[in-house]
Amino acid sequence: MDIKIIESLGVLIAFVLIYILNKRAINNTLKRFEIGYPRRKMVTKMINAIMIAVAIIVLAAIWGVNHSQIIVFLTSLITALGIAFFAQWSLLSNITSGLILFFNHPLKIGDKLRIYDKEFPKTGRITDITYFFVHLKTTEDEHITIPNSVVLQKMIAVVNEEENSI
Repeated sequence: MDIKIIESLGVLIAFVLIYILNKRAINNTLKRFEIGYPRRKMVTKMINAIMIAVAIIVLAAIWGVNHSQIIVFLTSLITALGIAFFAQWSLLSNITSGLILFFNHPLKIGDKLRIYDKEFPKTGRITDITYFFVHLKTTEDEHITIPNSVVLQKMIAVVNEEENSI
């Protein structure tokens, strides 16, 4: 058998083993810190995406893809992500905004959120935070989806239950 096939099989077997071990370790660690299921799911997906990217790069190196081609691909990917930070209505902008909301914003599922918008002020409970949207359910039983990039641009407040009774 060709050595490239054996090496590729080794990489794939290692990937599957690391995938299984990582999934258990991530879930156990995040449960210990009492992080909710939706966030655990998002972290698992992000780490799996990184692992897949590494496996693809290793497989490309095994099969002799030119290093300059890999560098061109990676720089193109980084450029697209950089543009996504500045393009306000693109899908990439919503994905990167979702990552920012996940890691650096005090929003979490179940919080009551008030959006200070001149034309459409809304208040509702966060039912889900996805890669693209924040889902709210208002007291009037409306289901509202707000793009993540808009959540970062608007003035918002996480409302305490005590504020409602004052």
